Amino acid sequence: MLGKLMARRLALALLTIVLATVLVFVALQALPGNLATQILGKDAPPDAVAQLTAQLHLDRPGWLRYLTWLGGAVHGDFGTSLATQQRVVSLAGDYLRNTAVLAGITIVVGITLAVILGVVAGLTRDRLPDVLISGLSLIAMSVPEFTLATLLVLVCAVKLAWFPAVVTDGPDASLGTILHNVPLPAAALSIVMAAYIVRMMRTSVIDVMASEYVAMATLRGLPRRRVLLHHALPNALLPALNVIAINIAWLVGGVVVVEAVFNYPGIGTLMLTAVHNRDVPVLQYIAVIGALVYVVSNLLADLAATALNPRLRTPARAS
Repeated sequence: MLGKLMARRLALALLTIVLATVLVFVALQALPGNLATQILGKDAPPDAVAQLTAQLHLDRPGWLRYLTWLGGAVHGDFGTSLATQQRVVSLAGDYLRNTAVLAGITIVVGITLAVILGVVAGLTRDRLPDVLISGLSLIAMSVPEFTLATLLVLVCAVKLAWFPAVVTDGPDASLGTILHNVPLPAAALSIVMAAYIVRMMRTSVIDVMASEYVAMATLRGLPRRRVLLHHALPNALLPALNVIAINIAWLVGGVVVVEAVFNYPGIGTLMLTAVHNRDVPVLQYIAVIGALVYVVSNLLADLAATALNPRLRTPARAS
């Protein structure tokens, strides 16, 4: 039964990714104007425009261009950048590594911080720790990430000089250099990400601690730490898993803004450059990466919820 459930979820995830590639391809191909003219300029000779149109296969039907692109993407070939003439996968490799480092640190710090603060707020409902945590999380949810990033630059870089205000290294900088530049962007993303999860964890902990099975465990004389870790926390995490998955998917969009503020050489910076250069193959690649992150994070959340809750492994009965 669990195998069939996982196979069904994987098939649905694969279908979602394929549909996302269709939407991305149609949206980018539907941009106004001739792509060859945009690249060469409006004063380009007609012969040069016609030659580039044939080179980019723009004279072929749209469905044929999509199938050709999809066939290459399945084999890891996303074409050639129109701006740099490099293979897209090779061009985006360093940018993708840098964003993966930033996102990985953000996920670990943000989720850990949110779970701890959410549990503390739930266990101290309506008392001072709960009021402080709930108030700060509401403020963090209300402040846009670019505003928070700017405040961190003013305080931690300009006033205190703890970290560099902007990243001056290129995308091919060493991992040690990238890690030195990560703290401020990761702090901005972690604070915004944690704020939403804290609210959900607080509500879940309050509900779970008021449940009958937690009351029974307490009446049996189990230590409070064991009641919290073995009975309350696994069930409190269930409602928060989808919020965590959505926030991980949000990182794809959030890093674009934060990377722009700090000049961080990640995939968001590459996307802004690709938009400026109308570099369609690079934009298609980044959009597919975003869709993959969204689908995989939600799939992992579903599988984790299924592992924590045995009732989700049984099919629904007809009423």
